[in-house]
Amino acid sequence: MELLTGIFSAFGLSASAGLNAYIPLLTVALLARFTNLIKLNSPWDTLTNPFVIGLLFVLLLIEFFADKMPAVNHINDVVQTFVRPAAGAIVFAASAQAISEVHPVLAMAAGILVAGSVHAVKAAAVRPAVTATTAGAGNLPVSILEDLISTVLSILAIVIPVLIAMVVILFTSWVVWRLWRNANKMRGITN
Repeated sequence: MELLTGIFSAFGLSASAGLNAYIPLLTVALLARFTNLIKLNSPWDTLTNPFVIGLLFVLLLIEFFADKMPAVNHINDVVQTFVRPAAGAIVFAASAQAISEVHPVLAMAAGILVAGSVHAVKAAAVRPAVTATTAGAGNLPVSILEDLISTVLSILAIVIPVLIAMVVILFTSWVVWRLWRNANKMRGITN
């Protein structure tokens, strides 16, 4: 069971990194330093260093404000195309390594894929659609919502990892249902 909860936690944290690279890193660092909720093995325990925590906090502030400014948010998304998958790899490997049955290379690859996929959907589909449909006015509330989701997901991924599995299953089921429904509508239009 510990293996499964560690994997669920790792997936939740790396998905969170796809929305905001520094929130899950800072969450893991703070919870590992000040609580017993997560224990990081070497070399991932470096995240608990006060200097690293301070640096993560500064980087979080930079990303937070850059993502709220028109035009700058698009440049930020380009830069974050490289940062978010790397952050996803780090948090996946750090949290999966805590259970030590997952090979670090496999853990990092999974983290890159999960965080990169979430970021790709956000940067290539969601944000451009919000910008186009609201003339950019919707980007600020959407950015705040993304940060809120990233924070809640990061905390829940550590505290209640089984809930993350249920959320992932429900969300995936909803997406499949929507795609199936849209495909059926399109067939009805073309027939």
